Amino acid sequence: MDIISNYLDLIFHVDQVLQSWVQTNADLTYGLFFLIIFIETGLVFMPFLPGDSLLFMIGALCSAELLSPTLSLWVCLSAAILGDQVNYTIGRHFGKHLLRPPFSKWIKQEGLARSEVFFAQWGALAIILARFMPFIRTFAPFVAGISKMNRLTFTSFNALGALIWVVGVGLLGYTLGEIPWVKSHVQALVLALIIVPGLLAIWGTLKSQTQKKTSLH
Repeated sequence: MDIISNYLDLIFHVDQVLQSWVQTNADLTYGLFFLIIFIETGLVFMPFLPGDSLLFMIGALCSAELLSPTLSLWVCLSAAILGDQVNYTIGRHFGKHLLRPPFSKWIKQEGLARSEVFFAQWGALAIILARFMPFIRTFAPFVAGISKMNRLTFTSFNALGALIWVVGVGLLGYTLGEIPWVKSHVQALVLALIIVPGLLAIWGTLKSQTQKKTSLH
């Protein structure tokens, strides 16, 4: 129960958790950032970590001079790129085996299905767009690996997508994080970063499936 409680705190109170962690475990802070982003992007059965809200809060903490902007950038960027590369490699070499029992029970099939539709619709560009969509962000590189997407093409879009995602969301937190209204409503903003992209991804997938059914008839 402690593990579940700590996980829920990280998801819904990431601002409080990070500030407390930075103040009490300064030496391990950047390692924690790397681990969370790497796991979310690199392991297909772990799509439940708060990547967007984490980057936003890292930016805010950099603005408050509690973290190093340069070190935070390189840690988050390297974790995002490496995570996707590992996920792509897993999908490319082991994907078909992982989609069969007993491994398939660890992979959220709904998220995988949405990602396949999204990937089919956007092609290589999906690697960049998926960075801003929870769940799809985790499954997109895995799907790219299964489909045997050219590694050089994937790596190029992976690096570009990671740069846009890390800098974009982090800069948003850095710019807005010290505004009084934002500070007093940070939990609501964090929830919005989690919920809104997910709803947009679901809406886009449902719309695409509806269009396909309509074209078949």
